[in-house]
Amino acid sequence: MNYGLNLKPASEGDARTATLDLVSLGALIHRLDPGIIPFRKATHCDIHVSGGEFNVAANLADCFRLKTGVVTAMVDYPIGDLIAERVRAMGVTPFYKHFKHNGVTGPNMATVYSDRGQGVRGPVVFYNRSNEAGAQLKPGDFDWNKIFAGVRWFHSGGIFAALSETTGELISEGMQAAKAAGAVTSFDLNYRAKLWNLWGGHDIALKVLKRIVENVDVIVGNEEDLQMGLGITGPEVAAKSKLDPSVFFGMIDKVTAMYPNVKVVATTLREVHSTNRHSWSAVAWINGQTYQSPTCELDVLDRVGGGDGYAAGFFYGLLTGASEQEAVNLGWAHGALLTTYPGDTTMATVEQVRAFAQGGSARIQR
Repeated sequence: MNYGLNLKPASEGDARTATLDLVSLGALIHRLDPGIIPFRKATHCDIHVSGGEFNVAANLADCFRLKTGVVTAMVDYPIGDLIAERVRAMGVTPFYKHFKHNGVTGPNMATVYSDRGQGVRGPVVFYNRSNEAGAQLKPGDFDWNKIFAGVRWFHSGGIFAALSETTGELISEGMQAAKAAGAVTSFDLNYRAKLWNLWGGHDIALKVLKRIVENVDVIVGNEEDLQMGLGITGPEVAAKSKLDPSVFFGMIDKVTAMYPNVKVVATTLREVHSTNRHSWSAVAWINGQTYQSPTCELDVLDRVGGGDGYAAGFFYGLLTGASEQEAVNLGWAHGALLTTYPGDTTMATVEQVRAFAQGGSARIQR
């Protein structure tokens, strides 16, 4: 199936020499998670390795058994070693620019702190990205011709673009190289005002993101992302609910008028009833046609990474020739399952995702 995307056929032959199905560009981070205990009262925490762009590659490799890679910064110190171990464990091929740590101030692998909340108490997320190695990445740091030899899909995102004046330029360089190599390109707008406001603000964000999206085939982002990240004017009528896709679909004409290269726009729909109870759906616009998944009720353990879970399942459907509706449902199902695990990356199997996408239930498996 084409979807209007110039997808290369899946790699064949010896797995050791086969090319990659998807490569992501972004910053790796480690997230400190005390669970439902607020950080101000925490006495211990779990460590999750993450990064919006990495999560997609990791999910596709671990759950969906595709061959993926990540282009990123790596600091040679124990926290870097911890993160690199998790990259290997998820089956993702790394393309690192290495940085030496000075033993005191860095450069560092970024830290994200979060507590999950509970019931009426919402989750809290804050960062320490001081002297982050990923923010120091710049055009010219990677040999794209070597990385993209035979690669089918290239993915990056707005969080990485917001880290510094050079990271957005690196994404643009990668997007142009990916298009020249014949790969499909995708970008998760993931607009984070607190990151952009540190060095450029909204006006600079618009300039950077518009330059990136000029070379993008597939956009992931909700109505707010489209408005804030691309400057698309908002709807005149508010949505009836967070699960109403009409507002999102009503903005697509403006997106494609501004960016005729875009073939696919997709997002999740989430109605938050409490921290642990969400209604969950997903939608996509693909070459002029609209698709929506079913809606399910989620009992959420950890909501972080659900959107990346949707993107991974949706991309998997497109990469493997599924129908448009099946691709949306696979993304929706995988994103739903991901919220039932601790951490930012998947613990699901492709069989579980397919079963849920086809109407499975939570009955015990014997």
